[in-house]
Amino acid sequence: MTSSKVRYLIFFQYFGTKYSGVMKTPTDQNILGVQNYLEEAVRKLRPANEVSVSVSSRTDSGVHALCNSAHVDIQRKSGKPPFTERLLVDALNYHLKPEPISILKAYRVADDFHARYRALSRTYFYRIITGARHYSQLPVFERSLCWAVHENHLNVTALQEAAKLLLGTHDFSTFRSLNSETPFKSPIKTLLQAEVCSGAGSFSQHPFHRHMQYWDLTFRSRSFLYKQVRRMTGALVAVGQGRLSPSEVKDLLEARNSLAYPQNMMAPPDGLFLQKVEYEETDLFPEAMETD
Repeated sequence: MTSSKVRYLIFFQYFGTKYSGVMKTPTDQNILGVQNYLEEAVRKLRPANEVSVSVSSRTDSGVHALCNSAHVDIQRKSGKPPFTERLLVDALNYHLKPEPISILKAYRVADDFHARYRALSRTYFYRIITGARHYSQLPVFERSLCWAVHENHLNVTALQEAAKLLLGTHDFSTFRSLNSETPFKSPIKTLLQAEVCSGAGSFSQHPFHRHMQYWDLTFRSRSFLYKQVRRMTGALVAVGQGRLSPSEVKDLLEARNSLAYPQNMMAPPDGLFLQKVEYEETDLFPEAMETD
C-alpha cells in the first residue's frame, strides 16, 4: 500500500561556483548541476515514485541563487503520511550536506502547480565592485561573488540613465546569447525593474578595503532570455566606464540582433545572483484560500 502523491514547491539557495549550472547534467560528467544533487537528496527519502525535480529558473555555471524554486512530487511507501513541510525541509537539508545548497522553505501545492509557469516574476541582481585594480586585491571572501571592474569610479548617473532605457516591453534579441532554444523562444520581454544603487560588501569597512565601492544592478521580469541579465549588465557597466553612451545602448536595443552586441562586453557569471521567484499567494496556500 502506498500513500497518495503530494506535490511540493521548494525554495532553495546555492553557491554556484562549483556547479555546471542549476539544471541537471549527465551523471558521468565531472561537474554536475544543482538539480542532480536535489534529486539525489529526494531519492534518499525513499519515495515510491520516480524522482523528478522541475526547476523554475535557469542559472548558468558560476551564477548563484539566494532563492530559486522548483516543484517535486513525493509519494511515500507503506501508507506513511505525506511529509510535513518542515520535516521535508529538514530531511532534504540533511541529505544535501556538505554541498553548498540549502532548502529554505517548502509548500504543499496543488497537483497541477508548475514552478516555472506559475511564477509571476524573477528578480536578479548583479554585484559590481570598483577600486580594485586586480582580482587579487578583492577580499578573499568576496571572490566569485562580485565583478571587479578596474576603474576607481563609474559614471553612475549615465549608468542609471541607460538602465531606464531598458524598462518596458521590447524585443531584447541583442541582449540574448544564441543557443539551441533561440528559434523557439520569443525575444519580446517586459522588464519591470532596472535599478542601480550603492551596495554593501561584507568586508568593505575593513581598513584595507575601504577604498572599494560596491554597486548592485537589479532586474525584474516575468522571465529572461538566455544570458540576458549578463549582457544588459555588461552594456550598462560599459556606459559607466565611458565606453558606451546611453544612446548607444538604445541603439543596441533597437538593433534587435544578437550579433550586434559588442564582443567581450558580457559580464562574467561570478557577480550574478537570482534573488527571488514570486508566486500568487493562492498558489502557496491553496487549501487556506478554499476555506475562506
